Amino acid sequence: MSEDILINVTPRETRVAVVENGMLQEVYIERTSRRGLLGNVYKGRVCRVLPGMQAAFVDIGLDRAAFLHASDVATTLPEGENLTARNGGNIAALLREGQEVLVQVVKDPLGSKGARLTTHITIPSRYLVFLPGESTLGISTKIEDESERQRLKDIIAGFQDDSAPGGFIVRTAGEGADAEELERDREFLYKLWASIRDRAERVGPGEVVHEDLQLALRTLRDLVHEQIEKVRIDSREWYQRLLEFSDKFIPHLSDRLEYYPGERPIFDLYSVEDEIQKALERKVQLKSGGHVIIDQTEAMTTVDVNTGAYVGHRTLEETIFKTNLEAAQAIARQLRLRNLGGIIIIDFIDMQMEEHKRQVLRALEKSLEKDHARSHITEVSVLGLVEMTRKRTRESLEHVLCQPCPTCSGRGSLKSPETVCYEVFREIIREARQYDAQQLLVLASQEVVDLLLDEESASLAELEAFVGKPIKLQVEALYTQEQYDVVLM
Repeated sequence: MSEDILINVTPRETRVAVVENGMLQEVYIERTSRRGLLGNVYKGRVCRVLPGMQAAFVDIGLDRAAFLHASDVATTLPEGENLTARNGGNIAALLREGQEVLVQVVKDPLGSKGARLTTHITIPSRYLVFLPGESTLGISTKIEDESERQRLKDIIAGFQDDSAPGGFIVRTAGEGADAEELERDREFLYKLWASIRDRAERVGPGEVVHEDLQLALRTLRDLVHEQIEKVRIDSREWYQRLLEFSDKFIPHLSDRLEYYPGERPIFDLYSVEDEIQKALERKVQLKSGGHVIIDQTEAMTTVDVNTGAYVGHRTLEETIFKTNLEAAQAIARQLRLRNLGGIIIIDFIDMQMEEHKRQVLRALEKSLEKDHARSHITEVSVLGLVEMTRKRTRESLEHVLCQPCPTCSGRGSLKSPETVCYEVFREIIREARQYDAQQLLVLASQEVVDLLLDEESASLAELEAFVGKPIKLQVEALYTQEQYDVVLM
């Protein structure tokens, strides 16, 4: 399986596409005006402590206060005892209003929610994650070979230094790395942490202490692995920056970097632009003729599978099974591509055979194995639904690229012209009874006025006779279908 990473850089936006076998799998977008906060370290000030929620709101200089739960407050006493555990996670014993605290963003602001914080600072490099003040030594669970896990554990066991106490976790990219490479990473992390502590003492509350790397550099650090054949970038300036970063920290990846000078946009080479547009639609067409409908709401994401035009060749059960099997793979890809998280409910077409249900679930699990976000899938419920969760740390593709429709306010539907006509009738009666006027003027959209002059003209004439006042109509081009005004004249 071939994998490539495409990086498109413009002055105001950087986009990264992960392509597997010519098919877009993931998209990352970072805009200069709205850079993600994930991984940033801030000096915050506690502005409110909520014992009832065992949490606190912390001002880190953003529009909305960030959220810090008691379980994310790390306070270790000199003898090594954890204060959080000793106080039973009592937030009032851990924090007070006005207190200054060093925090890290673990979840970007999502919708109406502020950022999620932790005081368990973690500093990542290419192969390691440094945990200041802790003694943890761990290996990524994605490294499965026991001998390799033991080799890595033996190496990092000698890393702990009394002058710079802290734990280490070996990242997935560390598999196969030699002791010299890991040691180089450790030295880099020590220096970075020293500079963070120094800056934390100098800055005021609400200021950034440390910002994570920009998207293009994070891509090299976090996304490039052994299966990635090429990292192609269309900016000469950023190509040089990536080359310098790679030579310094990940020299074995330098030969995979490639500058793309072509006239044709780099995202057009793999139809990435088309796939992004499709990812904003509700309907996902399957090759067989079936389709999947994806609806994203505040509470959860619902996915509905339909056979559509696919009629199969054998039995109904076989047709349903093949549609569900294809849908399972398509759904896993769409979850990654659209970056959908939280609770996800999948309504596969009802299957009678238990073996078919098992195979569809296994296909879904297998397709999600390459997903960077952690997910949990339940068995098919008694209602025939598959419930799952997917870790959400950043906004979905739809929320990044779109905004709620100003006409329907995000509902996805409008009142029909007929409904609005009857609302106008009721408003006319209300106004005529309350106020004395010579005549009434109705301002409405073209669709509503057309209906009043055509199908509802008899009703309008009856209403005119009932209120005893003439009613005039006027089209307002800027009004939406639901907007209207009744003006007294």
